[in-house]
Amino acid sequence: MAPMIDVVIPVLNEEKALPKCVSSLREFLWKHSPYEFRIVIADNGSTDQTTSIAEDLSKKYPEVSWTRLEVRGRGRALRKAWLDSDADILTYMDVDLSTGLTAFPTLTRAIGENGYDVAIGSRLMKGSVVKKRSLKREITSRIYNLIIKAVFFTRFSDAQCGFKAISRNAAQFLIPKIQDQGWFFDSELLILAEKGGFRIKDVPVEWVDDPDTRVRVIKTATDDLKGLMRLRLGGLSKALKSTEL
Repeated sequence: MAPMIDVVIPVLNEEKALPKCVSSLREFLWKHSPYEFRIVIADNGSTDQTTSIAEDLSKKYPEVSWTRLEVRGRGRALRKAWLDSDADILTYMDVDLSTGLTAFPTLTRAIGENGYDVAIGSRLMKGSVVKKRSLKREITSRIYNLIIKAVFFTRFSDAQCGFKAISRNAAQFLIPKIQDQGWFFDSELLILAEKGGFRIKDVPVEWVDDPDTRVRVIKTATDDLKGLMRLRLGGLSKALKSTEL
């Protein structure tokens, strides 16, 4: 039986971007997804019309569903959507679709056919194309990923790109071990996965910076560094020793 994919879109106050995102994503997936798919809108605390728009989209399209958490946090939204899923391959992407969708089949086939446990879009490896990114974000991202490699001796190239896939088995094992509920969720997931012996595939992507991004670069970078310090000072070894499933 062919795998089933869940494509999760975490959203927070995205009433303008969400309809266009779902329309573009559906059109692409119907034409190019290697496997059957579902789209899951994961609302984490929106206060605008995002929730009602998500509900309307789920009524309009049978392959679209939605879930809502009252508490904010992208990691929290992904945790719920992925752990609640019965799909074989769990993915997510940002609502602005900054990452080119043409890499999606490669991302999912890495899990469905090539034996990888996790696959990530990378803006920092050979073959990737990055457009309109500010110098501050580019430097911050490269330094952050170099710090991860220096501290944890990891091989994956881009912890923060909002374009990832994971097998259900890996997700069920790894996600309960992750403490962070915000932006550091991605980094913690990848560090735990690689140090836990899971296979990670880096996929070069085309990426266009979104000028309307909700990411606060300095605060996010500070929180990420705090997360890395927590893992370095015992959090990683404690998580890897945990038998919680």
